[in-house]
Amino acid sequence: MGIQGTLEYLSDVLSSAKKGKKKKQMQTVAVKIRMDCAKSVDVDLKQQKATVTGYNVEAKKVLKAAQSTKKKCELWPYVPYNLVAHPYISQAYDKKAPPNMVRKVADTSNITETAVDDRYIVMFSDDNPNACSVM
Repeated sequence: MGIQGTLEYLSDVLSSAKKGKKKKQMQTVAVKIRMDCAKSVDVDLKQQKATVTGYNVEAKKVLKAAQSTKKKCELWPYVPYNLVAHPYISQAYDKKAPPNMVRKVADTSNITETAVDDRYIVMFSDDNPNACSVM
């Protein structure tokens, strides 16, 4: 256990004794349910994400079941950045997104932002009679 572990244990005991509350224990509950298809649930507490995998899994039904717990929930808004056509537009980029993920946006979203200003494109075009004088 070591000295550090002993000190942490004593600290926990003393802090719980001062408050007069016992520390809640981790519990596991197993439920027998008649199921007709294989499904699995993966929970990631760090990202606050639950993933349901199986055949005939519908997003609306899973969301409705999650909302029945009275917790705030929504469909997972992020996808890997390589699945989005334009991952760096403002609609997709999100600082809170997990690594290598962006917000899911429709492929038909119009791109109004460009890194190149129109003045520079027109400056060097063949239609500009003063293009040679600029160079």
